[in-house]
Amino acid sequence: MSDDEGGGSLYVLTAVLLTPAQFPSILGDDFPEACSLLGVPPGGDGYGLVLGQDEEGARWTVVVDDVSLVATAIASWDCGMEYDLSPDERSIVVSLAGWPLELSVAAAGIPEPHDPEQGADGTGRVPLAPPSAEAWGPVQRRMGADQIAREWSDWREREATDGGAAAAAHPGLARALEEALEYTRTPPPPGRVRSSFAGEGARTLRVDGPGWSLVGRTGDAAFVLLDEEPSEVLAVPREGDPGLPELLTALDRVAVRPA
Repeated sequence: MSDDEGGGSLYVLTAVLLTPAQFPSILGDDFPEACSLLGVPPGGDGYGLVLGQDEEGARWTVVVDDVSLVATAIASWDCGMEYDLSPDERSIVVSLAGWPLELSVAAAGIPEPHDPEQGADGTGRVPLAPPSAEAWGPVQRRMGADQIAREWSDWREREATDGGAAAAAHPGLARALEEALEYTRTPPPPGRVRSSFAGEGARTLRVDGPGWSLVGRTGDAAFVLLDEEPSEVLAVPREGDPGLPELLTALDRVAVRPA
């Protein structure tokens, strides 16, 4: 595809969705926060983020409003099929220097990936870059919750075996559960509560709030991560909190879901 900065070619490496129901949580606790990080308004159906390199090897993130096109490309790639992702230039919202995500691939036949000079995208901002893995903070907390969601069976087995880090009296955990309950009464910003299919009629929930992240499965347990507890995973087993099943069901009712 062609970028919108100089009309040069962009060699597409991957793409991700940025919608209320599905966005890289590395970017924020909710959809508006993720959009703010990229400098785009949190409206409409969302965006697709196309990550690639130009002919000089520079990293670029192209934000497009053709969500269905990007979704089709991602689905095709996930099935092992080839798909030439070439958004119409009229769908390009902005081209941003750098990548917000870590990529282990690069385009063949061009220089190694590198960031263009600051301001090369016309915004004057520092190029996008993935967060450091050296320190614990909101980004790492959200990434940890995402990992638990992906590896639910392993974490559930671990919790069942050793009890995990169950701490029903932990003040941070109590605060997170209370704030999650409040989401069921007062709708939070779009994307704070997301629900995805988990098989056998269950749903996986990803819920974020100020300083905490929750991942749970309806009819089952939940895990909470806190900014104040680096790398700790606090288990909320169903048998340890009789109100948990109702909370997870209520959260699922207010969650946004992938189309």
